[in-house]
This record gives sequence, structure tokens and C-alpha cells, in this order.
Amino acid sequence: METIIGRTKEIGQLSKFMQSGKAEFVALYGRRRVGKTFLVTSYFKNKFDFDVTGIIGGRKDEELEAFHSALQRYGYQGKRPKKWMEAFEALRTLLEARMKKRKGKRCVVFFDELPCFDTPKSGFVHALDYFWNSWASRQSGFFLVVCGSATSWIVRNVIDNHGGLHGRITHEIHLKPFTLKETEHFLKKQKSKWKRLSTLQAYMILGGIPYYLSMLDVSQSLTENIDQMFFSEDAELRKEYARLYKSLFSHPERYMEVIKVLSDNKKGLTRKQIAEKLHVANNGHLSAVLEDLINCDFIRRYDVAGVRVKSNGSIYQLMDFFTLFYLQFVDGKHRKDARYWTKIVNTPLQNTWYGLAYERVCLTHIPQILNALHLDSVLTECYSWRSKDSDDGAQIDLIIDRADDMLNICEMKYSRDKYTLTKAEYKKITHRVETFSQETNTKKGVHVAIISTFGISENEYSEIAQNIVNLEDMFK
Repeated sequence: METIIGRTKEIGQLSKFMQSGKAEFVALYGRRRVGKTFLVTSYFKNKFDFDVTGIIGGRKDEELEAFHSALQRYGYQGKRPKKWMEAFEALRTLLEARMKKRKGKRCVVFFDELPCFDTPKSGFVHALDYFWNSWASRQSGFFLVVCGSATSWIVRNVIDNHGGLHGRITHEIHLKPFTLKETEHFLKKQKSKWKRLSTLQAYMILGGIPYYLSMLDVSQSLTENIDQMFFSEDAELRKEYARLYKSLFSHPERYMEVIKVLSDNKKGLTRKQIAEKLHVANNGHLSAVLEDLINCDFIRRYDVAGVRVKSNGSIYQLMDFFTLFYLQFVDGKHRKDARYWTKIVNTPLQNTWYGLAYERVCLTHIPQILNALHLDSVLTECYSWRSKDSDDGAQIDLIIDRADDMLNICEMKYSRDKYTLTKAEYKKITHRVETFSQETNTKKGVHVAIISTFGISENEYSEIAQNIVNLEDMFK
């Protein structure tokens, strides 16, 4: 088996659950291509007492056939089940025999692509309910792990199920994309000699998604890779966008409409604004779509200083790097130039996009920023702020509100070299700080933190920054 990159927290969780001495039902969920199956099969070294994978788009009879074939691989000799209750009874018979031979060792069962088994009117969830509640949960050595690409199904039907599985899931693990550090580790395992700026740029295009990162040919430049993956005649990732959402949601068009609206509004929108732009009702259905997208790590929900959450003031912002890149440069463009990305290197178009993407990198690496500011042991709250009064719509994307009566107002700046503050930028930052202080009436001290790739050049305007965070800090 290949070595697991990163995932220290998740490996620790699995190890702890394995040693609990009681029956465990673990639900693992996360975005497609994030490495759920790899984590489980690698951690358990493919040594299961039973494992089965659902057929994406399969019919009930095909799913039952796949389940029966898996039973046979593990020694079951009974007839093919026609119903899910029969299938789980066969599984129980198989496992009871295996557990007698295990002499107290864990009996590990893995269901991959679990949502696929739940075809219309199949009775699969009810059968799983009964299997767990009537037998498996009473076996102290039993360990069940389930996962699947359809994250919204996992959350709604297993983790938050209000039927027989309500409160029965013993643990859930949300597997998130790699951090910058984990991405660097992953690429080094592929013999990459790229500098950190290239790794950062790869992250801003592909995100910390292991599957996409594995497609990179590190013997070539990042620019050559992006041309090959997105713009060449046989670009492997040109069709990934549609597949991505279809694999996650039964009605992907609803989700893709929300994603498209958010991609056109870089700073994000409230639920009410999303409803208005889509001409749909601002009700529970929209809330469910937004919650599903959050669980899949496509969007984030954040609060704005001075706005109460229950007044629908929360902002929803698109955060998935692959989606952002695809919609900006690939979708509907019908580009025929196989070297498109190479030809726009260092142009205002590309640099502006990198700047926006870098802001999102910072927002997904807040723990690293707090550590660089020596605030990891201080109670903090992070939020955004938008002016209600100023004519220019002053806005701050990241404010770190500290329990030690201080605030850090963060300015995020992407550059290929040290960032040079200009007089105009100095005035903008000063204006934002003053407007924020006046409108919020804060009594706390305010420090400006510049989060840039390579720090800032010293000049007459650089003194406005009390704290500097650079790319090296983000990779810690």
C-alpha cells in the first residue's frame, strides 16, 4: 500500500476508535476526489472482514449482485439475496462465523460508495438500520466504516438520520482537502523540485485535492501542466466539472446554479441575495442546498461584524479552487489554443485572478496565520466586515478579534516578489481602519497585518504594517 500523506488527525481518530473496546459506526465524508477511499484502505491495509463498493448509477438488482459477489469473496456460499433484509442477514451469518475465528480482534467492515446502494424504494437504509440496531451495535468487536462521494446523502441519511440510525453513528470524520504543507509533501513524494510559489499556484488552481495533484507531471513546469490538463485537445480535467457535481448530488443543476451565481460575486452573497438572483424562494430548500455545498467544502458561510446570523446576514462564498478556476478560464470558453495558460503568464488577467485566489488560500489557512502571529494560544474570533456608511463600500475580508483587547485587520497581497505598498494602497488601508473603528465603535487596539507571499519592501508606507505573515508561515 502507498504511504498516507498528511491526515495525521484522521489517522489518530481511527486509531482511537479502533481501541475503544465497543462497537463503532464511523461515517467518513468529504468532497469527491479528496481521498476518502484511499485513507480507509491504506489505514486498514486492505484487510477487512468484509468490504463492498456500490455501483454508481446502478439499479437495485445490480447493487444486490455486487453485494452478493462481495459476500462470496469472503466465503459466503448461500443463495443470492433478492432483498436488502436478506442481504444483511447473509452478512450477519458470514461475520458471526468470522468473528468466532478472530478471538476478540476487531471485525472491520467497509462500505464504499454507500449512497449507491440506496436506489428508489429499495429499502436499503431500513435494512442497514435493522442490521446495526438488532445485531452489529451489540458486538463489542464490530467496526463499521462507511463513505461515499455523495456527501449530502451521507450527512442527511446516515449522520443526521432521524429514523433507525438516529444517534447511532458513533463518530463522523470530515475529510478536508490538503493544506499547503500537505500538498508540498504530496508533490515531493512525486519527486517534485518545484519552489513554493509554484506549489502555491498549483494549489490555487487545483486546491488540495489529491486526485488532481496526482495528475501533475512534476518533471515539467506548472504552466505546461495546466495547459495539458485543461486546454489541450485531450485535456483530462475539461469534463471533470460536470462529473464532479453529478457524482455528489441527485439534482446537480440546483447546486451548479448556486455555484455559478457565487462565482460571479467574488466576495459572496447572503441567502436572500442568492434567492433573488436565481428567482427562487428563500426557504428551506435553498438552505439545504447551501448546507450541502458547505459539507462538500465548495462554499463557506461566514459572518459579518455587526450582523446577526438569524437575520440572514451570513455571507456564502465560493471557496473550491478547482471550480473557481474552471468557471473563470475553461467553462464555455471553447478555447482552441493548447498553450493558453502559457501565453497569459504574468498578464493582468492572470495576476488579478491569482490575487483573488490567494485571498481564499489565506482564509483556508487561518490556523497557520494565527500561529505566525503568535496567537494560537489566545482566544480569537475571525470574521469579515463591510461598511454600511462609506460611499466606497470599504470592506475587510479577515479580522482577527482577540481576547487580549486587540484586533488584527488583515490585508492579503499576492506577488511574485516582495510586495511594495504604494501611497494609494497606504491610503486605502488607513481609510478601512478608520472607517471600521468609527462604525463599530471598537475600544480595542487595532494592528494591521500584511499577509503576502514574500513579505513587503521597506519604504515610507510599510510602517503601517505591525505584523507580516509570508508564504513560509503558510506552509507550516
